Amino acid sequence: MSKPSIVYVGAPEGFEALAETAQGANCVHVAAEAPVLAQALADAHGLLDASMKVRIDDAMIKAAPNLQVISCATTGSDHISRDEVAARGINVHTLREDGELLLGITPAAELSWALVLACARRLPAAAAHTRAGQWVREEFPGTMVNGRTLGLIGCGRLGQWMSRYGAAFGMRVLGHDPHLEIWPQGIEQVTLAELVAQSDVISVHVHLSAETTGLLSADLLANIKPGAIVVNTSRGAIIDEAALLAGLECGRIGAAGLDVLDGEPEIGQHPLVLYSRGHDNLIITPHIGGFSPDAVRVVCRRAAEKIMAKLGI
Repeated sequence: MSKPSIVYVGAPEGFEALAETAQGANCVHVAAEAPVLAQALADAHGLLDASMKVRIDDAMIKAAPNLQVISCATTGSDHISRDEVAARGINVHTLREDGELLLGITPAAELSWALVLACARRLPAAAAHTRAGQWVREEFPGTMVNGRTLGLIGCGRLGQWMSRYGAAFGMRVLGHDPHLEIWPQGIEQVTLAELVAQSDVISVHVHLSAETTGLLSADLLANIKPGAIVVNTSRGAIIDEAALLAGLECGRIGAAGLDVLDGEPEIGQHPLVLYSRGHDNLIITPHIGGFSPDAVRVVCRRAAEKIMAKLGI
């Protein structure tokens, strides 16, 4: 009997972890490009997706008759269409199933905090200033976070890491999360409207779903505390991006740090990207929150184990 085929899309470190873990399979690393992935899936039994760059639609699944399992080395899977997957009974796994493992995976929280500080101290603009041969510190007044209020939308694993970082920097920490059964210590529980109105820094840490799409709405952003910083490393669609842009343009929102955009990775003409080219109060990074080689190896190894279990390797 020939070996089952597992297609991998993502960073090289993750493929190394897959190859080490699934030695009984034929593992193939392909580029994160729709035509390339579709061609590779045609003969595949499993897919390990550590990229999320390619939209996996019903046509792609339909053209992969042997596909039995998709395992994402991410907590989200909103890039995968569900109709054909459900009709075929194909298993779709994510890291949301691995709470204990994720407790020690901190790159996304660390990037969130880095964006907080980068926005508060205008770091990219200040660095560009010195690269241009200038040295005028008065052009870059920073915000001291000590004594300010951090508001966390979502108080699960990542939100709780952020609360620790905020407390270490002397911040009052507020949180909103209607789904927690046990409320974490060190976070004051408030309504979402109260959080938006009172927080100097708002950081988003919820999964994208029908419930959370547009959660940080135009109405809420209209009542944001003047000068507040908004950080989002979750999913772009959780924030009303048009309202966020309007808030940045009028100065109601002091700054924003985004690792995600609605419609990524096709972002060349995204209104926020266009705005960021001429304004230093918006920092955008290319969804790098979970991308750390050490973390990639760990999560891809776990994702590979799920594929092996389904395929009986």
